[in-house]
Amino acid sequence: MKRRVEKLCLAVVLAGSMAAAIMCVGCSNSSPAASPAPQAVPVKTVVAENVSVPDSSEYLATLKSRHSTTVNPQVEGYVTQIFVKSGDHVSPGESLMQIDPLKQQATVGSQEAARAAQEANVAYAKQQLDRAKKLAEAGIVAKQELDQAQSTYDAAEKQLQALGSQLQEQQVELKYYKVVSPTPGIVGDIPVRVGDRVTVSTLLTTVDQPGSLEAYISVPVEREASLKIGLPVELLDSTGNAIDHTKINFVSAQADPNTQSILVKAPVENARDIMRNAQFSRARVIWGSHQGPLIPILAVSRINGQYFAFIAEKSGEQTVARQKMLQLGELVGNNYAVLDGIKAGDHIIVQGTQFLADGVPVSESPASPVMPASGSASPAPN
Repeated sequence: MKRRVEKLCLAVVLAGSMAAAIMCVGCSNSSPAASPAPQAVPVKTVVAENVSVPDSSEYLATLKSRHSTTVNPQVEGYVTQIFVKSGDHVSPGESLMQIDPLKQQATVGSQEAARAAQEANVAYAKQQLDRAKKLAEAGIVAKQELDQAQSTYDAAEKQLQALGSQLQEQQVELKYYKVVSPTPGIVGDIPVRVGDRVTVSTLLTTVDQPGSLEAYISVPVEREASLKIGLPVELLDSTGNAIDHTKINFVSAQADPNTQSILVKAPVENARDIMRNAQFSRARVIWGSHQGPLIPILAVSRINGQYFAFIAEKSGEQTVARQKMLQLGELVGNNYAVLDGIKAGDHIIVQGTQFLADGVPVSESPASPVMPASGSASPAPN
């Protein structure tokens, strides 16, 4: 009996040991292996600094020559000759075109004949007056006849003067049938051809002097309070670089009723002669400046109409990428002015962003610094 009890106890102990072993094996199989820590993504960063950022607006400007002359005829008629071609350099008084003068020449000839006839009448009236004076002195004729002879002579002389003035007027008008250059310069487009009939409102051509221009800029009335003489203006090329610097020297006292804009003007020296009359150009009006950071264009991404960028910041012992929502201002060269989202001292990730997500570990190395546009922004003073 005692041996049976011992055997039964041994069986229970063995069964418990096997169950414990099975449970240990099950637990070891169900516990996954610890995953390795993620590797840091290499990125390049620049440190955001406060710079003087211009507050500016861009508008479309029309460049107009300050020494450009529009040539219109002063008489009507048919063009019979064109003496110049577009691009010719002309001097003041040089002939440009000839309008058919035959009718006017006939009018001048008629006036000359009428004047010659009147000169004969004056000569005859003078003879009659002289005869009447002699007869009156001899007492042969009454004083009334002398007065009548004097009156006839005076009227004939006045008539001769009137005809002389009319002849001079017709002769001056005859000169207008030859169109001449009013100023020195370069002949522009010639839209008329030989045989065309022209009137005083017909544009014959233009004569432009190369050199200084004037920028005509239409500014919305909403900025009327900020407009003043002396505001800086930059003329920009197609890439956004400033090609000329000037200042506003005229602000219109009234708004355009059709566009609700205010005309302002700024002189353009055009020293390198790279701009042309009637050319359109982008004009940046600089209202003032404020202090703020810049961010390179390549560091900015746009998602659903909102702008974002990554910065590298410390998280414990690691450096991780943090995605920031941005509020951006104007372009300053190849950078955006940042109004909100980034502050001075932040490490902006400019390369390697395609592999990033918020919170991903990164290893940063310095990239080229954020460079402001030339003449548009500068580091803030310490």
